[in-house]
Amino acid sequence: MFKIVDKKVLNPTVTRIDVYAPFVAKKAEAGQFVILRATEDGERIPLTVADYDREKGTVAVIFQIVGATTYTLNQLNVGDYIADFVGPLGNATHTEGLKKVAVVGGGVGCAIAYPVAKKLHEQGCEVHSIVGFRCKDLVILEDEFKAVSDKYVLMSDDGTAGTKGLVTDALKQLIESGENYDEVIAIGPVIMMKFICKLTKEYGVKTIVSMNPVMIDGTGMCGGCRLTVGGKTKFACVDGPEFDGHEVDFDEAMKRGASYKEWERHKYEETCNLFKKEVK
Repeated sequence: MFKIVDKKVLNPTVTRIDVYAPFVAKKAEAGQFVILRATEDGERIPLTVADYDREKGTVAVIFQIVGATTYTLNQLNVGDYIADFVGPLGNATHTEGLKKVAVVGGGVGCAIAYPVAKKLHEQGCEVHSIVGFRCKDLVILEDEFKAVSDKYVLMSDDGTAGTKGLVTDALKQLIESGENYDEVIAIGPVIMMKFICKLTKEYGVKTIVSMNPVMIDGTGMCGGCRLTVGGKTKFACVDGPEFDGHEVDFDEAMKRGASYKEWERHKYEETCNLFKKEVK
């Protein structure tokens, strides 16, 4: 059992929890993830490590309430316990030797992009963070990004936060203004990463993306997280979660990712109704 030691609501659908897991905190690095079960009879879900404190022995995860498990997880509060918290899993982000990087985050993907930007900043890299949200009410981690970024660009679909437009618009403008990046690291919705990669390919800029497909065991045994990268089958849990974005088959990934949406919605509504009955 793993104790929740802090909880913060970042926006109406996104929550951060800090979990006391000293053995995970000791080894965790930016880009890696954990697999947890909120309850002993719950499903296993992967969540990226959003931050960690080795001295306190805590690991932070940020999640969006989209399904039954994340809804259940959000019902837990400080002092409550999570049944399982396994990690760190996956490969850490490769940051060594990079001098100037554009980190692009979209929506809740910014929770994954932030620790990457932070690690790059700590290593002396010039970091340009470009983040995008649908509207002002959904913006998260603004102060955190500003603290680790040499340049911070906020975009929103409706113009209520930062500049109206897409992250691709901001990245294109920076590249065309003369910014030469060693690498672009893009993390967010698959459709966003697809178009970031389409843009950077035109300019010959290496681009890394973080993939988060359906995952069960996190050890490469179930095959649920398979992707096609460079024409070959890869598993996000052990080969990734980061890949060369110019080699990822994004269309296939989006098609597979949509397979369980109807089932997830059904389980979410079922869980919500169950909690409401218990409250009554």
